[in-house]
Amino acid sequence: MTGLADTRTAGRMSDADLVREYRRDPDEFTAVYDRYFGDVHRYVAGRLDTQVADDIAAETFLVAFRKRERFDPARGALRPWLFGIATKLVAQHRRVEARHYDTLARARTAPDDHGHENEVVTAVAAAGLQPQLARALAALTRKERDVLLLVALADFSHEEVAQALRIPYGTVGSRLNRARKKLRTALEKEIDGNG
Repeated sequence: MTGLADTRTAGRMSDADLVREYRRDPDEFTAVYDRYFGDVHRYVAGRLDTQVADDIAAETFLVAFRKRERFDPARGALRPWLFGIATKLVAQHRRVEARHYDTLARARTAPDDHGHENEVVTAVAAAGLQPQLARALAALTRKERDVLLLVALADFSHEEVAQALRIPYGTVGSRLNRARKKLRTALEKEIDGNG
């Protein structure tokens, strides 16, 4: 077992070996967590905020652990599979958040200045995200935004995006092209309107 720990620590163990090990001993799933948590957390933090990313990244690995027996290494690598789970959890979070904001709007009650909504706004502003870019991203469809942000924030290849979202390879390219065109057009309008 010492040799196994050494190769895992050095990062030389393949995903297929990791899968074999955690199927033999579920405690070995910690190696998957150790290898990929930072990547998943950075991706989720880029889509939401750091506080929410802590919870959603942890939930990603909880879901992955529960579904670990269903993972098929022949269909792709662990990283895209994990990012697919994370992307679904981000979408669920946003749906819950949107319902929350709708409820607040209907109630005509201003959110608490120290509440989560204010923290999100502060985090986005602190990260230097331009309002124009935020509006342009919000105008994309969820599917376009998922593809664009997996490429931009997670540095995924088209193949990895296809695996993560379980969509055809060609669909990745078309969604990415549409998203880029929409962003470019929206940002040009913003610049021309403010210039």
